[in-house]
Amino acid sequence: MANIIYKKESYAIIGALFSVYNNLGSGFSEIVYKDALEYEFQLLNIPFEREKQYRVAYKDTILKHKFYADFVVFDKIILEIKTVTNLHDKHFGQCLNYLKVSKCKLAILANFHRDLLDHRRIVL
Repeated sequence: MANIIYKKESYAIIGALFSVYNNLGSGFSEIVYKDALEYEFQLLNIPFEREKQYRVAYKDTILKHKFYADFVVFDKIILEIKTVTNLHDKHFGQCLNYLKVSKCKLAILANFHRDLLDHRRIVL
């Protein structure tokens, strides 16, 4: 059986995602789901930082563009929220970029789709 990185923490995050989806259902914008997740994380005493800013180092300089991860949970897991019909390569690429600049090893990409809650683990 494969060793799952941050298994306990991942299950707690996914449980919070399902709690939000089971209570709100589909059709809301990303910001509503993010607000609900913030409430859920506080309720469950799950440590998080919302809209965490990351800067990109290039050679001997810091680039002007900044990345903002939706959430950093347990100080080591990136959580990116979407409300799209289908997840695309660009969403996975976004998570990979966040992992690179944050030095985190795991991202969870969650999509509050019209018909279901889809979540994917992305390991760097």
